Amino acid sequence: METRIVDVDGVRIEVRVHGPLSGGGRVVVFLHEGLGSAAQWRDLPAEIADATGSSAIAYSRAGYAGSDPVPLPRPLDYMQIEARTTLPRLLDVLGIERAALVGHSDGGSIAIVHAGEDRRGRIERLVLLAPHVFVEDVSVASIAKARDAYEHGDLRDKLARWQGANVDVAFWGWNRAWLDPAFRAWNIESSLPGIRVPTLVVQGEDDPYGTLAQVEAIAKQAGGPVRTLVLPECGHSPQRDAPEATRDAIVDFLSAR
Repeated sequence: METRIVDVDGVRIEVRVHGPLSGGGRVVVFLHEGLGSAAQWRDLPAEIADATGSSAIAYSRAGYAGSDPVPLPRPLDYMQIEARTTLPRLLDVLGIERAALVGHSDGGSIAIVHAGEDRRGRIERLVLLAPHVFVEDVSVASIAKARDAYEHGDLRDKLARWQGANVDVAFWGWNRAWLDPAFRAWNIESSLPGIRVPTLVVQGEDDPYGTLAQVEAIAKQAGGPVRTLVLPECGHSPQRDAPEATRDAIVDFLSAR
């Protein structure tokens, strides 16, 4: 895995690359969660790339890890902005014309908006790990607990190992947006009918940030075929809580004709 710093319209973005990006082959693009980064995917991008014969990238969004910081507060539509602006521009800069998106939590929501508005036909498959399409009470309650852990516990120290100098930008940009009372109206279900490609949704039964209502909404409203996998004894991060089952499901899905 090679780490690059890529300029996207004057913003430095940290990108981890596995395999060649030229040649016209499909590239699996990993989109991290609200407190994630490119590095926090660990070995999964390389494992998926090797198992499917694809290349892969994972990038840290602006405000995270080795990418440039962003001003706070973040706009409440920050996920839609990422999906419509930064992600397509990054794919352009890297010369990626065929992609499968693997998004976790916020990254899954970004993937939904981008794929739902993909007029170029660049996106071929969609993998969503614990995605959100609307706000639930359980999400807000868990994010409020994260704020307490950050201010009074050891969460800041744990995140700083991954986020470095961006730790406060990463946390407060995510936390304050989700806890803003106006964010209760956030909803991206309108993007679902525009998704015409096969989609895999993976959700943990014990996810403290979302319920199966998210999965049901995606399965019912997406414009293409949807495969769902609900994992027992699994929380908000299937790739960490149930790594083998999650990896095998993604490989099988991306390899299927």
